[in-house]
Amino acid sequence: MSATSTPAEGALAGLRVLDLTRVLAGPWCGMLLGDLGADVIKVEAPQAGDDTRGWGPPFVEGESAYFLGCNRSKRGICIDFSSAEGKQLLGRLMQNADVVLDNFKRGTLARWGFDDAWFEAHAPRAVRCAITGYGEDGPSAGLPGYDFILQAESGLMSICGPVEGDPTKYGVAVVDLATGMMAANAVQAALIARFRTGRGQKVEVCLFDTALALLANVGNSHLATGKEARRFGNGHPTIVPYTTFACRDGAIAIAVGNDGQFAKLAQVLGRPQWAQDARFIRNADRVVHRQAIEAEVAACTAGWEGEALIEALREAGIPCGRVNTVAQALADPHTLARGMVHSLQREGAQPFRTLAAPLKLQGTPVRAGRVPPRLGEHTHQVLQQELGLSAAQVADLVARGVVAGLAEAAP
Repeated sequence: MSATSTPAEGALAGLRVLDLTRVLAGPWCGMLLGDLGADVIKVEAPQAGDDTRGWGPPFVEGESAYFLGCNRSKRGICIDFSSAEGKQLLGRLMQNADVVLDNFKRGTLARWGFDDAWFEAHAPRAVRCAITGYGEDGPSAGLPGYDFILQAESGLMSICGPVEGDPTKYGVAVVDLATGMMAANAVQAALIARFRTGRGQKVEVCLFDTALALLANVGNSHLATGKEARRFGNGHPTIVPYTTFACRDGAIAIAVGNDGQFAKLAQVLGRPQWAQDARFIRNADRVVHRQAIEAEVAACTAGWEGEALIEALREAGIPCGRVNTVAQALADPHTLARGMVHSLQREGAQPFRTLAAPLKLQGTPVRAGRVPPRLGEHTHQVLQQELGLSAAQVADLVARGVVAGLAEAAP
């Protein structure tokens, strides 16, 4: 890491990250590190590249919206790792890196010659983050990891969906996303440890462990009681009323977190007697009589306009909000005020809108983000600037298929 970085450059300015990952968990980790200022170099296979480049429609000028959503703030190069020369280039890049991210099958880097002993000898300061499906030990180690399968196996699906319906996955790849965030957190912890020890270390994060961790209070409730968890639709297993209710013009979410808020809800809805009803006085009572109180609340909210009820509830200090569509959420004035949607643009191309990083650092602000790279866009630049190869040497590697890149992007 460079000692010359300034606060305005980003919290991780001066760090070089080699991102060997594809699909979502790994690229999400790399993107977060890049948003925070690290120089992230994404390495892809020639011709095909990251699987998600083809995951559409929709596409924006030939790139899938999926790929664009998890690969900003990176430079992109292409190397053929099936060749000996490609592996040599990879080794040189890893020697220059502060962080190496990979989500290859277990043992792939070691089979290529980059085992623990190699890193100890050639890149002892590198933080190596391996993102796998099931980890490096245990009976399922070595199996490929897919978010949908992990949501099923971990029990997450069993607690999502209608009370009397089928288990349902979450609407986005929540296990992949959370794993990427866990990995970014672990990488930064390892980098902090490096300041004390002077040495890097191996970091392991897997989808299976993350999925189990996401069970959170539900998993801990089972461990405490031995009882099987079940679905509550939009409800909460241990807080009532805490769910969605229909109004005349749509649904709103109401989250009553304590008995005082419940008494205020009763007042707003014109039913102050609820706060003296033995079935409803305490939250524990309301959990037992969930169906009765939720039916009472629903009968009252059905006569309200949503915005009017939200205004009244917020005035009383009761957490609530409209159940928005994605389009409504992204057009919300608060979304725009928080800068959570911004435009990126390649030279000579039309701008496109994308979600922004949710991180806000006052002294080392998160950058707007480099446009996600075209396949091999920075191959010439990286090999010349980072490894000291000449333009002729890079051209020879391209001609022989060891690397691939866009000639117009050469420095």
